[in-house]
Amino acid sequence: MSGSTAASAAPPHEPQIAPDGERPVETRGARWQRTARRGRLRLTGLLGVALLICVVALVLANTGHVRLHWLLGSGSASLAWIVLLSAVLGWLLGLVSASVVRWRTRAPRRPSTS
Repeated sequence: MSGSTAASAAPPHEPQIAPDGERPVETRGARWQRTARRGRLRLTGLLGVALLICVVALVLANTGHVRLHWLLGSGSASLAWIVLLSAVLGWLLGLVSASVVRWRTRAPRRPSTS
């Protein structure tokens, strides 16, 4: 490869330096990945805000008290607290289950050479 330049020798995750040395060169694929990631992050943020608005609306609409019956007893609580507690508990269980799935499906580690 006698015609290779310093720009083509850089790893794909690092910005390449233009032959004139002024600005980094971004490939179409790298730009597409960057904008797609930005779009996914924005969509995730919008969905999170929409979900938070729904939870707040549920809390505001359910301000009455109800009687709760447990396995070993019963009690009384505001529906607003029940909605908030169930939302937080569901969020925490989602984080834990996503972590377990990610951990169990991760790529195998390469053996160290040292």
